[in-house]
Amino acid sequence: MAKQSAGAQSLSREDIYLFHEGNFFHSYRMFGAHLTTENGTEGVRFTVWAPNAVSVGVATDRNDWNGSADPLESVPESGGIWSGFIEGMAHGDLYKYAIRSVTGESLLKADPYGVYAEVRPNTASRVGSIEGYQWGDQSWRRKRRSPYNKPMNVYEMQLGTWKQKADGTFYTYRELADVLIPYVKEMGYTHLEFMPLTEYPYDLSWGYQATGYFAPTSRYGEAKDLMYLIDRCHQADIGVLLDWVPGHFAKDAHGLRQFDGTPQYEYADPMLAEKPGWGTLSFDFGKPEVQSFLISSALYWMDVFHFDGLRIDAVTSMLRLDFEKKPHQWRPNDEGGVENFDAIEFLRKLNKAIFGYYPNAIMAAEESSAWPLVTSPAHEGGLGFNYKWNMGWMNDTLKYVEADFGERPSMHNLLTFPLVYAHQENYVLPLSHDEVVHGKKSLLDKMPGSYEEKFAGLRVLLGHQMTHPGKKLLFMGGEFGQFIEWRDEEPLDWILLDYEAHRQMKDYTAALNHFYLDEKALWEIDHEWAGYDWISASDEGQSVISFMRKGKKPGDTLYILINFRPVSYDDYRIGVDKPGAYKEVFNSDELRFGGRGLINEGPLRAEKETWHDREYNLSVKLPALGVVILKKSGRASDLLKSAPSKADSAEPAPKPKRKSPVKKAKELVTEALDAVKLENPKKETKKETKKETKKETTRKGKTK
Repeated sequence: MAKQSAGAQSLSREDIYLFHEGNFFHSYRMFGAHLTTENGTEGVRFTVWAPNAVSVGVATDRNDWNGSADPLESVPESGGIWSGFIEGMAHGDLYKYAIRSVTGESLLKADPYGVYAEVRPNTASRVGSIEGYQWGDQSWRRKRRSPYNKPMNVYEMQLGTWKQKADGTFYTYRELADVLIPYVKEMGYTHLEFMPLTEYPYDLSWGYQATGYFAPTSRYGEAKDLMYLIDRCHQADIGVLLDWVPGHFAKDAHGLRQFDGTPQYEYADPMLAEKPGWGTLSFDFGKPEVQSFLISSALYWMDVFHFDGLRIDAVTSMLRLDFEKKPHQWRPNDEGGVENFDAIEFLRKLNKAIFGYYPNAIMAAEESSAWPLVTSPAHEGGLGFNYKWNMGWMNDTLKYVEADFGERPSMHNLLTFPLVYAHQENYVLPLSHDEVVHGKKSLLDKMPGSYEEKFAGLRVLLGHQMTHPGKKLLFMGGEFGQFIEWRDEEPLDWILLDYEAHRQMKDYTAALNHFYLDEKALWEIDHEWAGYDWISASDEGQSVISFMRKGKKPGDTLYILINFRPVSYDDYRIGVDKPGAYKEVFNSDELRFGGRGLINEGPLRAEKETWHDREYNLSVKLPALGVVILKKSGRASDLLKSAPSKADSAEPAPKPKRKSPVKKAKELVTEALDAVKLENPKKETKKETKKETKKETTRKGKTK
């Protein structure tokens, strides 16, 4: 009688059928190496899919890597599944599959379903166990809900370069729990996003060229160590997301390429398989067994490791046949278009499966073109994700803040145009790793101006991100002003916190994050126009925007002014709808943040004079390169606030022209649209700002 671990299951005809139909979503329970007892003997049951192999064996260090010494049997009528039991093998033992191809070639391959791997540069799989960890995150799992009307502020990180030990070695998963979690709580982030942890051979690929889709990288420990880290995060009320890469895989000889001597996981057609820009191979998304493999991998990280969701990398490269290819490197589909219909259907199937098992999961697409309906349900013709990275906002915003101050008035539409499409999808606003590497400079170093103005500019950028509709994501180091761009082999420059300006930048980011958590207007109606209202989109001459963010209750409304110019104003006026007193609730220019201290102390009384087409107006002190946030208050006791020193110089803001700011905003949008050639929505554009503006059906507040 065979006794198997809880995570393993015997081969059944039904499972074999489902696997070949592309519907075996927990195939990791059948395939791979499973510690077990059969007929009273302890050992390992190995099962692998190699449909075109002549023979398959298990090569180990104990049989001198001679797979013929431990052969597997071909399972009858299984479509190429091989299986066998080897007694005496135990946790940690090394192995590879020894495969003889139809051409007579001998191959040594790591286990596609292996859960444990050697530390690079070695490439063998290890017998591992994912059973027996005692979880303590039951409370987190019970109360987890969809994030649509909740705060979501993600700290993106690469585990090996966040911090390193004094001798240059990595912190383990377990050790990271003690240093990372208190920092994330202090800083006020709601979620962590780990760059890829699926086993990968080359450090400088950052994990985006994987060889093991079920094995957490051994650089930082074993599977249960990663479980411990995630468990501790959940117990501290921190969600954890994984960057997952189904679009392509590494060509390394021990990996998935030509696994049984033929194209098994990749397309047989090189024009479909090759990713020339990355030197990788695309999965064959139309092959049912590959669908079972990939969907099982996605669910595995949620089932076994309790990840709260996935960020799907390089979705555009999956959707488009011509992605980063020259004309001779691709061919149109049967309808003459660029769409990869296999990939479209695979992504829909993936999202249906994930939300079927985990209705409150986060599935975020990194999709860089104007592809429509990314976050619409699959049954309505969408791709079925519930979030999309807003690459258009990111590109436009970074282009704007990198520009010299004198150029900004002519680029004002880069601030206003993203609002045209801000609610067409459910967006995450990313300031990610890709924007601070390979010569792009750090966020701080992107800012123009003096040393002081660079820090003020970064405070403005983060304030703009935090108040714009959409969930938030910031790559590690941006929170304290890492000056040198991300170096993918070295840790962040934590020594910078010995300097006051960087400590103050860190304090600012923490204060801004906690302010975001406290203010429902910034996240409660994040994906609908009801949560946003322009006050003035048209002050391009002063490089100022002002707007309202709204929650479900009128008393939660925030009045936000952002000055992108290094000139302060003692009397900058905005229109408001209601009389009474207003109070300043956040100001990026406070002395404790490294600012000059131009704040609005005491109550601000609305004056009855039409301004910005509103019946009343407020006179506000607006600091240079500053963010000011106000809130209406009826109680004088709420308005008292200690006052840091005032700014050295200020100039009055001119009274706005009487032209309606709504009309002006429409003119700006029209100008932007005229300047942008709108393309077919399924034809990639280089920037998200070329996105079509017709309204689309999007996922609003629920998973369908």
